[in-house]
Amino acid sequence: MTRRTPESKPVPLPTEAELEILSILWATGPGTVREVHNALKKKQIGYTTVLKQMQVMVEKGLLARSERFRSHVYEARLPKLETQMQLTRNLLHRAFEGSAKSLVLGALSSQRVSHEELAEIRRMLDEFERKVQ
Repeated sequence: MTRRTPESKPVPLPTEAELEILSILWATGPGTVREVHNALKKKQIGYTTVLKQMQVMVEKGLLARSERFRSHVYEARLPKLETQMQLTRNLLHRAFEGSAKSLVLGALSSQRVSHEELAEIRRMLDEFERKVQ
């Protein structure tokens, strides 16, 4: 499944490794390969591996690269929420036959959920329901 960037260029869904890089850039904002590599250090990934991965992500349209102060600075092409929605839609159709109910029940059954988190989910569902009516 592919997505489109604001320029209408089809963009494939990110892989798990690409999501790690995107998560760093969403959390910290635009950054260099060195900054992303440092954030991934606990994973024992080499600098050249991160560089190559980010270059591929630019080619795929997942990242944008600009040159500031003689360094290449990378940033996510799409916002985190949009990417999450695309990934959820893909999972919904591939694994849950399009059933939002099954997706939610699967998510809630897969790990322990606190009473506070359940209350927040109920509040969000109520709010969502009001918006749709």
